[in-house]
Amino acid sequence: MTRATLDKQPHEVAAMFDDVAAKYDLTNDVISLGQARLWRKAVARAVDARPGQKVLDLAAGTGTSSLPFAMDGAYVVPCDFSLGMLREGKKRNPWLPLTAGDATKLPFADGVFDAVTISFGLRNVQETDTALRELLRVTKPGGRVVICEFSQPTWGPFRTVYSEYLMRALPPIARTVCSNPDAYVYLAESIREWPDQPALAARLQKAGWSKVAWRDLTGGVVALHRGFKPQD
Repeated sequence: MTRATLDKQPHEVAAMFDDVAAKYDLTNDVISLGQARLWRKAVARAVDARPGQKVLDLAAGTGTSSLPFAMDGAYVVPCDFSLGMLREGKKRNPWLPLTAGDATKLPFADGVFDAVTISFGLRNVQETDTALRELLRVTKPGGRVVICEFSQPTWGPFRTVYSEYLMRALPPIARTVCSNPDAYVYLAESIREWPDQPALAARLQKAGWSKVAWRDLTGGVVALHRGFKPQD
């Protein structure tokens, strides 16, 4: 699977992530030039997990993104549809309640979580709008969503340079640290296909989230979108 389309096949995406699970976190740090760790910190601040709260971390992969929420005292459920990622995460942090689940049909009851979040995973869901509605369903009234996803740089010249980096430099860099560089060709192309900041905000609102807003990180390379589930 080396070409991105909006008609993603879940089993193909899951198999791709199974294949890169062992070195996924390392590869992300390298190809993001160290920015990935800063983005994770920004997500943790935006989610603002509190002791005793329940947090769903969707597309959690190995669970690295879930650790800050646990450190803040929340009960975090890392959920992913890649069994390879979950197995790798279980080796590293066996105490995490890693859970297999599909974003379009989450294995949780209505209104369970105080906060739901997904980082760099919404792009890879076959039915984005269904996933946004599912996140809304499992969130408590008044609860919040935080989506961290690659987006569109806001400054034209930088956007051009960034696009060139994605397609020309990223695969060779990935090849030095990853056994399946073609996976990163797919990821690069999926970033270019993804809606920009206003378009994603509109989809959140259409799914039923209120008070939707976003904040750009690294000049718009990444955007944090946040919304709230309306009170009953």
